[in-house]
This record gives sequence, structure tokens and C-alpha cells, in this order.
Amino acid sequence: MGIKVETIGVSLFYLLLLFPLVFSDTKDGFVRIGLKKIKYDQNNRLASRLDSKDAESLKMSSVNKYHLSDTLGSSDDTDIVALKNYMDAQYFGDIGVGTPPQKFTVIFDTGSSNLWVPSAKCHLSVACFFHAKYKSSQSSSYKINGTSAAIQYGTGAISGFFSQDSVKVGDLVVKKQDFIEATKEPGVTFVAAKFDGILGLGFQGISVGYAVPVWYNMVKQGLVKEPIFSFWLNRNPQADEGGEIVFGGVDPNHYKGKHTYVPVTHKGYWQFDMGDVLIDGKATGYCEKGCSAIADSGTSLLAGPTTVITMINHAIGASGIVSKECKAVVEQYGSTIMDMLSSEVQPKKICSQIGLCTFDGTRGVSTGIESVVDESSGRSSGLGHAMCSTCEMTVSWMQHQLMQNQTQDSILTYVNEMCDRLPSPTGQSGVDCEKISSMPNVSFTIGGKVFTLPAEQYILKVGEGQAAQCISGFTAMDIPPPRGPLWILGDIFMGYYHTVFDHGNARVGFARAA
Repeated sequence: MGIKVETIGVSLFYLLLLFPLVFSDTKDGFVRIGLKKIKYDQNNRLASRLDSKDAESLKMSSVNKYHLSDTLGSSDDTDIVALKNYMDAQYFGDIGVGTPPQKFTVIFDTGSSNLWVPSAKCHLSVACFFHAKYKSSQSSSYKINGTSAAIQYGTGAISGFFSQDSVKVGDLVVKKQDFIEATKEPGVTFVAAKFDGILGLGFQGISVGYAVPVWYNMVKQGLVKEPIFSFWLNRNPQADEGGEIVFGGVDPNHYKGKHTYVPVTHKGYWQFDMGDVLIDGKATGYCEKGCSAIADSGTSLLAGPTTVITMINHAIGASGIVSKECKAVVEQYGSTIMDMLSSEVQPKKICSQIGLCTFDGTRGVSTGIESVVDESSGRSSGLGHAMCSTCEMTVSWMQHQLMQNQTQDSILTYVNEMCDRLPSPTGQSGVDCEKISSMPNVSFTIGGKVFTLPAEQYILKVGEGQAAQCISGFTAMDIPPPRGPLWILGDIFMGYYHTVFDHGNARVGFARAA
């Protein structure tokens, strides 16, 4: 769910706090929760701990966790949970667990499927001391389960045991819901988090313990008329309203025009097929033959293959790290790769033919030469793996430039510049705040339609004036075939494009957010 940005201070960060819940039935039948936003107080009890760790929480639902018609829904059977916006990086709302309800702030995460909250039995994890804790002894509807459970996220893990109780979401009460009482939340990730737990909205297939997700029980218990929910994320951090998630319907005030729908191709995550990625209207060619994508409300940023992310970084002037392996490949093999491309050698075979990869019939894989094998995982790393991956990126970059009829000298210069734009291992890529207006649009082809993100949407700006820092909203993630190449369209994309999760028809819809 986001990136690690250790250089960002939090003096100007805002924390959305929920005033006493007031539910009201409006004329459209929606149940809305009023929210209030107040400034983050640096003198509070957490300030000393959060100043250097705050941005770590942006990565809470890291991409590493991955090992409808417009009239859908009925206003009389629709429930709305308002969301809080934490500097355009985290969106969270409130639920109640137990009878009477014990309030918890959770991330509504379409990239996972379990519900978990901290347990009163959590005694040894620092994070539990700074968040609300579930007390089973204070709930008349509690049922013991006790089965152990653990969930590993990209930058944090939780473990505990299953329990069963009623869960209140808006005005809806889900009965006999299995959830995890977290008794261990190791590390600093959850200490810095602005939420207590996570409510997963993915498919049951990826649910730990195969527990029935909250959303499934909403539908099964007849709490919503239509098996559909939708997200509206307010991307204005200065606005009072962070957004809304609508269960059982779609609010027409949340979007413009009509939604473009694509079928879910892999029920687990909300995964679908995606076409090519364009930078400033020009095709990168990387996903020309198709990529997969996941709509993930629990990921703050937008993640994709390093090859394309580096191209985007180059186009927007994002700073990265100098890769010795990258420059070594260009220096030793650059001219050879271009000659082979000009001779119409299959691009996916080039790196194996020059000895940096082994072709497995579909793609290049690391030769493992001079590599170090991690005995615990059996995976090779080091020089062999790095040189193979870098070679494949170089081939892709050169192929893209040859398609634009660039000269050999200009292509070699371009690829060397790309080496300097490789994303940092932490995912952090800074940009010049003064140049946002001149940065290119980045577009994604979904369902045959091009969805464009302007720079002001994909750049995260923290602070004001001379103290402002700007960060690219793109982060690198490489998933090999057959599951990849894979893109994670997180809150940056979902904030600009209203997103409908049509569970009944197994499809995802996107329309310009209002």
C-alpha cells in the first residue's frame, strides 16, 4: 500500500479524525457519515515516534503482498461509509465490531480479503498500545474460534487468532463474521499507521484461512440489494471529505460520463487485462501484447514493471540511482543489441544469445553466473540476475527508440540516461515541484479506452512553499510470466477514476471521478 519515503517530515501532514458518528438518511436513501479534519499535532504523544517513520505507513499495503451498468444498485439498499484522506496516501473509514460496537478505523482494501483488528490480548507489540483494541469480554455477540492466523504484507505482518462477532459497517450489521484478533504487530510499520486494522474486499480465494470476507456476508445476509460496491476517493487533501465507499450501489454524483467495464480474469485480486501504456500520448510498446492489472484500494501508488517505470521516470525527470550493471551492459553490449534488433532477431531471445540470460522458451531467465543463492528461498540474486534483468530492460528501451527512427548515437545516449533513472530500491523517486506543469501525461489502455493521468494527479506533493517535496507516484514492481507483467492501479489511479467493483458480474468499471 504505498512507498517508503524517509526524507519527508510530517509537520504539515493532516490527520482526519472522526467526530461522533451521526447517521442520517438522505433523500437518495444513502447513509452518510460526517467527517471532520483537524491539523496533525506535533506535540502529541506520537509525534516523537512518527516524525521519521510516518512515510513508512504509506507502504502498509505494499505491492509486495502479491505472491456494471450505470443504474446498478438501489438507493433503498445502499450503504455509504465516508473515507478519510491522509495526504492523498491513505484512505480509511470506521467500523464497529461487537455488541455494542467497538469502533475501529480500517483501510478498505480490495487487495486483500481478511478483516483484522488489534486484540486486547496484544501485550508485546508497541503498535497495539497506540491503536484501539478489541475486547471480546465486552461483546454479547462474541463467539470463540481460536484458530491461529497470520498475514504477511509488504512492509509488515500480523498474527493472532480467529474470532467471530457482529461487524457494523455504516448502518449495516454483518452477523457471525469471522475476523482475526491481531496479537502481534511487529516492527514500526503499524506504529506509524493512521489506521487500526484492515477490512479486505478481495475474493475469498486469497483469504487467509479461507475465511468468508465481510463483503460476501453482506450479500449473503441480504444487507445489500445488488452485489456491487464502488469507491470515490477525494484527491484534494485540503477538502473536508476524504471520499466514500458505497456498498450495494453507485452514487451518480461521484463520476462523470459512463463506466468502462472489463471482466475479472483471476478471482483472488480484482485482476483484469490491460493494454499498452502511453507516455505523452506515445506508446511504450511494453504492454502491446497485453499485461495484467489489479485495482487495489490498499496500495497508495501505481506500480508497474521496472522497464516502463524507468521510462516514465526519464520523461518526468525523476531522480533514481546509478546502476553499474546497467551502464556495463550498455557499454559492452549496446551496439550488439542494436545490430541484433536491426537484424530482426526476436527481442526476447537477444539476451540469451549474448550469454546474459538463458531462454526458457518464453522469456529470458538468469543464468545464475557469479550469483549468490538465498538458501532459504532457493532464488538466485546478485550479478547474474541483475545483468539478465538489465539486459532485457535495455532491449526494450532500444526497441522503443528504434520504432521512433532514432539514430544509434541518440539511442545509446538515451539508454545511458535511463540507467540513471532506474528507481531506487526503496521505491522513492523525487521530482522538481516547479516542473509539474510541464510533465507529460501517462495513460493506460483499459477495455480499449485510454485512461490518462495528468502530472498533478500522479505526483505526491508534501508541504508548502520552499519546504515542499514532490515524489513520483510510480513505483517499480516486477512480476514474471505467467502472472505478469502486472500493474497495480492504486489510489493514485482510483482517485482520478471512480471505480466500481461489480462482484455479481465479476467485472471492474472505471469512469472519470466527479
